[in-house]
Amino acid sequence: MPQILSVSTHLPPNLIKQEEAVELSRSVFSGRFKDIERLLTVFQNGDIEQRNVCMPLDWYGQAHDFEERNELYISHAIEYGTVAVTKCLESDMLDQKVDYKDIDAIIFVSSTGIATPSIDARIMNKLPFRDDVKRIPLWGLGCAGGASGLSRANEFCLAYPEANVLVLAIELCSLTFQKDDYSKSNLVGVSLFSDGVACALVAGDRSKFRSQEVRPSIVATTSKLMPDSEDVMGWDVKNNGLYVVFSKSIPTIISDWLGPFVHQFLDKYNLIDKDISHFVAHPGGKKVLEAYEEALHFDNTMTEISRDVLRMNGNMSSPTVLYVLKEFMESKPAKGEYGVLAALGPGFCGELQLLKWE
Repeated sequence: MPQILSVSTHLPPNLIKQEEAVELSRSVFSGRFKDIERLLTVFQNGDIEQRNVCMPLDWYGQAHDFEERNELYISHAIEYGTVAVTKCLESDMLDQKVDYKDIDAIIFVSSTGIATPSIDARIMNKLPFRDDVKRIPLWGLGCAGGASGLSRANEFCLAYPEANVLVLAIELCSLTFQKDDYSKSNLVGVSLFSDGVACALVAGDRSKFRSQEVRPSIVATTSKLMPDSEDVMGWDVKNNGLYVVFSKSIPTIISDWLGPFVHQFLDKYNLIDKDISHFVAHPGGKKVLEAYEEALHFDNTMTEISRDVLRMNGNMSSPTVLYVLKEFMESKPAKGEYGVLAALGPGFCGELQLLKWE
């Protein structure tokens, strides 16, 4: 089975406390919402204390067109992605340093900007990768992207067991902030989303870099699409950029839909909820985590790491589940324990992985 050898993370330089985000939102939106103070309670109710973003706070109170936003996305994504890749290949999680020349494929995941050539190609021009590395950019998966990237890396390593694959997830959600979007979806999005980068190294079972330490192996993966659910989450693309689509029904959908999805997946491998020691969940928000617990009959200790990542980082979209995975790996689960990695995103869709620490 392919093995996840290391995960690195990197945060942009501007730390924003949740109270500062409240004040920005009050100044921007107070003239448009009669009940602004009641609506602003969404910031306090989300269990987020701080977030990191790529631009200084006052930048977000000014007008910016799509071109400016996207140029910033490209430049910051290259800078932050280069750092994350280097940290991943030099991680203390590895038994030995992995050289750039040992990488056979890069799966690049993002949904918050547009670049052709994609960001992975631009990073390859900064770092000494081989010129025959397979490039697999994934766009539009949103919060499900980090999990989907790991699943596609798993499949690559099953096809090429000697391969080493990087999964690089970069989201600069803050650059999509629209100060002239007076929808409640936008206000909720402002209360949740942030910027972050993560990189994971996945090795096939005949890779020379298989770890001697206990690491999560990917036993199986599955994907699921809910038909006719495009309006649950995503982007509306307009002249000024990307406008958030964020349905208030998401927690209800998770409660009704996620449980059967996970249970059917586990049943294929003769497992049940109680066999799962670790729930590596993308923390979409406080209500989303509560919906996970309800749907899967987990107590809140199973979502503790996800909750901590959300509290200190907000929802960074696709990289967030890799931040959670990194915390689990550093906590050193016991050999033989099972975990489920889960993330949900636009589509509406879900991505699951069955992990086994070995």
